[in-house]
Amino acid sequence: MTQQANNQPLVLEDTRLPGFIAVEGPIGVGKTTLAKRLANSFNYEMLLEHAEDNPFLERFYQDRRAGALPTQLYFLFQRVKQIQEIRQGDMFQQVQVADFLIEKDQLFAQVTLDDEELKLYQAIYQQLTIDAPKPDLVIYLQAPTEVLLERVQRRGIQSEKPIDADYLGQLNDAYTQFFYYYDDAPLLIVNATDIDLANSEQDYQDLVKYMLNIKSGRHYYNAHSSF
Repeated sequence: MTQQANNQPLVLEDTRLPGFIAVEGPIGVGKTTLAKRLANSFNYEMLLEHAEDNPFLERFYQDRRAGALPTQLYFLFQRVKQIQEIRQGDMFQQVQVADFLIEKDQLFAQVTLDDEELKLYQAIYQQLTIDAPKPDLVIYLQAPTEVLLERVQRRGIQSEKPIDADYLGQLNDAYTQFFYYYDDAPLLIVNATDIDLANSEQDYQDLVKYMLNIKSGRHYYNAHSSF
């Protein structure tokens, strides 16, 4: 059975785990942290978006108008390449967790690109072969814009210093709208405002126990931190 930090069982032997989990949410909400913890708990392969590898990202944060298109295209090509490599290795036959949905690329594009850039981006997107699998479970972490901004500032990544409340608010609204209509996979919407998935073992365990009961449909998780 899978073990937690204090050597007590996290899940029972006969619990059926989702084969492919995608964790999503705006900048600063904790999606990569949760994805890594799930991968560690369940011995999953990881598929991460590696934002730090994008050479245009810092330029984008400094001047969103000038840096938006190359930033979005880099992410798009990066994710298509990841999916192709994994397909070749047949890793989708194994369990794994990702900290992004490929569909969310268009969400960012609609927020950051002007009309002509968006037309070009969409034309390129449509020409690419994106054979991404559907997750068995999508976890959407959400929090108010002021909470996201405080977390971004607290983690102190140099390239993220220009991020402001206006940009985070636009992203938050776009995510809300996207997941309002999302029905491609079972969806767990988590209010991450008052829980600490990075440092609280109890908060993490409580979420996992709730998550493992989801088989279909849309679900909401709203809990307060045990800290």
